[in-house]
Amino acid sequence: MKYSIFSLARAALSGHKNWQRTWRDASPKDRYDVVIIGGGGHGLATAWFLASEYGIKNVAVLEKGWIGSGNAGRNTTIIRSNYGLPGNTGFYELSMKLWERMEQDLNYNTMVSQRGVINLYHSDAQRDAYARRGNTMRINGIDAELLDLAAVKKMIPFLNFDNARFPVQGGLLQRRGGTARHDAVVWGYAHAASALGVDIIQNCEVTGFVRDANGKVTGVETSRGKIGAGKVGMAVAGSSSRVAAMAGLRLPIESHVLQAFVSEAIKPLIPGVMTFGAGHFYVSQSDKGGLVFGGDIDGYNSYAQRGNMPVMEDVCEGGMALMPMIGRVRLLRQWGGIMDMSMDGSPIIDKTPVDGLYLNAGWCYGGFKATPGSGFVFAHLLARDTPHEEAARFRLDRFRTGAMIDEKGQGAQPNLH
Repeated sequence: MKYSIFSLARAALSGHKNWQRTWRDASPKDRYDVVIIGGGGHGLATAWFLASEYGIKNVAVLEKGWIGSGNAGRNTTIIRSNYGLPGNTGFYELSMKLWERMEQDLNYNTMVSQRGVINLYHSDAQRDAYARRGNTMRINGIDAELLDLAAVKKMIPFLNFDNARFPVQGGLLQRRGGTARHDAVVWGYAHAASALGVDIIQNCEVTGFVRDANGKVTGVETSRGKIGAGKVGMAVAGSSSRVAAMAGLRLPIESHVLQAFVSEAIKPLIPGVMTFGAGHFYVSQSDKGGLVFGGDIDGYNSYAQRGNMPVMEDVCEGGMALMPMIGRVRLLRQWGGIMDMSMDGSPIIDKTPVDGLYLNAGWCYGGFKATPGSGFVFAHLLARDTPHEEAARFRLDRFRTGAMIDEKGQGAQPNLH
């Protein structure tokens, strides 16, 4: 369906009885040029870019559940490009530029809101680190402003500025950062990809790979039968290790739960996205009024989409240290997503040692904000068999060669050293 003011008016005049499906719920064909495992944002974005940029439309996206049932609907919706190391800096800015044109490209309201992202600092050393990152951003054409205490007080006057243990001294602001509606992003990509002929196949779990006599992957075994493919791309986030193991691969990835939380609705309070520099806490406010916030991963490996109380307590403690006034706000709900944590905190987008199999994984904390950029560069790799220039450093063999990109990307201080 094509969305416009005219289609909205027609639907209203018909009592909203003539809305068509947002995308086709396709049944699998025998063979596709490209099969993408994973119907989250990255997989769907890849399919759309394959069809729209490269004219490869005989594509299937396989999702073991329903569209939006995985990490795409289990995050805190933050978008930003305030990274400081080569490799990540250009890539996340590419992704930010794609966010800025997403709604026009997809003909879908993904509720992109560039309300700003501020990372607070609490010491002279942290200020200097943020100044270095901000300078790197500006050298690369990315907006960044280093704010002093007075500027932060003017922007966010309700913080606990009198806390002697965690004194707020300033912040690094990216005004173009913000949030987007997470499930609307996957719906939008599904809508646009389906309109170009991509088959989106739900409730289709991959159970194995089909390989020829030379070991090349020529298709996948699924819960809905065998599907042939010229190429197979993996974009399955926290399940990357399990799916790769079906092809005999062991990845440098661990799966952890990352929890997120929403409070009851309160009056408008937080103007943008805010991160606590003295702990791992980040928060924004939804259009419904709830505070959306999160923190660090649970400390154990897990494939469960739920978390535990110690992490919940740690996250809430960070929020209370930053703004004690939220202590009387009630928590409405909590959820967990399965994060594929790479060893250096940066993603992997590369061919695998198995011919015909391509990998998109290791997104750690950066998965949602990377969605359009990830799809763009992964589609380039699948279509041309060469990495996009902005993803050339995301090689699988960098852990063997020592070319790591040590940028955890979690907010307060992203470098692992």
